[in-house]
Amino acid sequence: MEHPENNPEFAGLTVNSGVGPVSIVNPYLKRGRYARHHFTANDYVEGILRGDVSVLGQAVTLVESTNPAHQLVAQEVIEKCLPYSGKSVRIGISGVPGAGKSTSIDEFGIHVLREYGGRLAVLAIDPSSERTKGSILGDKTRMEKLSVHPDSFIRPSPSAGSLGGVARKTRETIILCEAAGFDKIFVETVGVGQSETACHSMVDFFLLIQLAGTGDELQGIKRGIMEMADGIIINKCDGNNVDKCQLAATQFRNALHLFPMPESGWLPQVLTYSGFYGYGIKEVWDMIYKYFDFVKKNGYFEYRRNEQAKYWMYESINEQLRNSFFQNPTISDMLHAAEQSVLAGQKTSFVAAKQLLDAYFALLH
Repeated sequence: MEHPENNPEFAGLTVNSGVGPVSIVNPYLKRGRYARHHFTANDYVEGILRGDVSVLGQAVTLVESTNPAHQLVAQEVIEKCLPYSGKSVRIGISGVPGAGKSTSIDEFGIHVLREYGGRLAVLAIDPSSERTKGSILGDKTRMEKLSVHPDSFIRPSPSAGSLGGVARKTRETIILCEAAGFDKIFVETVGVGQSETACHSMVDFFLLIQLAGTGDELQGIKRGIMEMADGIIINKCDGNNVDKCQLAATQFRNALHLFPMPESGWLPQVLTYSGFYGYGIKEVWDMIYKYFDFVKKNGYFEYRRNEQAKYWMYESINEQLRNSFFQNPTISDMLHAAEQSVLAGQKTSFVAAKQLLDAYFALLH
């Protein structure tokens, strides 16, 4: 379209046609410049032993990968890091959703780094959606202080519907973190349920976070999780909630007296604190370190670590056998037919399972 302002009679006026569409890609960008460097197993090990959290994060991603090629490299990395592990204190933290686990970890972590020094790794298992299989991995947002602390490493992992697999991968991640120089490891679990048993089998101290008003002594006894706890702490003991928390602490203590004495010989303590305001954090840490002194003196600490190593050997065998069975091409072909015969009522579930297993064992001979 011609602009009248550009006519010779309007010599002092000029209207430009404007700028055409500009590409969103930077013309000076060199392609391939930011290509990701592929590490060998030795590169990973060197970076981890150097304490490089970037390499550590990539190694953890490798451990969590289901790609068989990645798993081979991951196992080599873990094997080479194993001699440098085992020198940390491992603390499992659990509680019902909304009990304030992430906020409490933030306060506990900052306190221990400030008072005792060292380095802290937080491994948070985040529940995955059963529908979408996705995971928010948002625990880091609650740990505002730790997420910017130079001596902390926070790693959320999705449960992805496979609790045993995640638990094994978390245990392997603990080995990598210890090799990287982290002398304090927190393992935060999904919530209350089966995940607690898996968490209990990989930590030295199991801390249970409770809330006031969740039941009396009888409810406390019925909760199997309380038998696993080495310490019970009642959160949100502030403001108008102090009396309720003190009453809940008394009820939990009464419930604990009705349990048989734990194998460690340590009677779990019940404390109150406020994760939001930071009240009572020092007392919680004093209890944890008192426990470690106690179990190291009576030899239970080493005994527990040995039992855990044995437990995970058997868990690994179970997982490998399961994978070998389901990944066998002949069995994969037979599974659908067996499933249909069970659904049609031609066979019972047990008969179909026995026939599949017999076929699998026959293939091995």
